[in-house]
Parts: sequence; C-alpha cells; structure tokens
Amino acid sequence: MTERKARGSSVAPQRGEPVRQRVIDAAERLLRQGKAEFSMRDLAAEAGVSFATPFNQFGSKAAIMHAISAKRVELMDLRFREGAQPRSPLDRVLVAVDTAASVMIEEPVVNRSVMGWLGTASRGAGSALVRSEAYWSLALGTINGRAPARREQAVRSLPRQLAFGFRGVLSFWTAGELADDELAACAREVALAILLGVQVEQRKSVGKPARSECE
Repeated sequence: MTERKARGSSVAPQRGEPVRQRVIDAAERLLRQGKAEFSMRDLAAEAGVSFATPFNQFGSKAAIMHAISAKRVELMDLRFREGAQPRSPLDRVLVAVDTAASVMIEEPVVNRSVMGWLGTASRGAGSALVRSEAYWSLALGTINGRAPARREQAVRSLPRQLAFGFRGVLSFWTAGELADDELAACAREVALAILLGVQVEQRKSVGKPARSECE
C-alpha cells in the first residue's frame, strides 16, 4: 500500500523516496524547528506516513537518533576521504578533527539534540562507538616508526581513545559550555594530548603556539 501524506506534514514525500530515509529526514526537520521532544505521532505526520511506520522501521525514537548520528559519521568519513590527507598520522588526525567539527557545527541545533539523545540510556545498544572508532582508525592510517609490539598496541587502542576524547569535547559543546567556534580547537587539544602524550601547552614540535587555543 502506498503511504499517503498525513495531515499536518509540512513537506510532501518525494515519489520513490525510501521510507526509512523519509522518516529520518522528517526527524531532522523537526529538530531544526527546535522540536526535540517530538512524539512519534508528530514524526509520522511530518514524514507523511502512517503512525506505525516509524516504529516498524526503527523501533524507537532513540534508534532514529542513532540513525541520524550514523549519517553524520558517514559524512565525516566521506569528506575526509575526499580531502587532502597528510602523510603524518598526527596531521591526518588533526584534519579529521577539523572535518568532524565542521560537520557538527553545520547543523548545531540538530546535532546537539542528537548528542543529547545518545547520552541517555536506551533498550538497544547503539553503534556510535564502533562508527567513531572506524573513523579515527581511518584518520590514523598506517602507523610507522614504532617497534612491532608498540605499533600493534597503538593501532588497537588509539582509535578508541580518540573516539572517547572527541565525544568528551562534544558533550561540553552539547551542553552549551563550548561555543561552535571553540569546538575544533578544543578537540585538537585533546587529540594532541592523546597522540603526543604530553601537556598540550608544549606543542612547538607540531608548529602550534604554546598558548592553548581552547580557552
């Protein structure tokens, strides 16, 4: 049966548009309007689908938020792959930080709402950590210049540590304690601290000023 545009929907569905994508797009529109507390009924109306469709496609509102988060990580991944990638793992990670931060601040209202949802408990486990680790592993690339045992340890542990670090900075940005224009600088500080293993103020070796940018 063809889905019909429900009463109250602000955007008519495109012919042939996949239902799951229609629901995600509708959720993003509601978030852009500041309606983070939208109900599944509101979502169905906005998407132009039956009330049961969002549940049938995702199971819960939390799962929809995870799907929006996955879209953001996919966009980060795409933009990083398309851009110039330095040879140094440290420089590649800094490019990845800037890429990730730029994606998040393009839609601050939506992304802050999504991050708020990801920080709450839900019945089903999400895949945000797995996706984030994969992104930072891509950014690190090949790690050379270490003994085999230490290189293996770095490849295994650094992507997760970078995921933890970036998520931590995002949590303060989500709470409004960091402005949009502070996000990238603060995330760089954390990434440098993880990768260099030194205090972030001592950064002459990577061409950064001694004074912290994240203030």
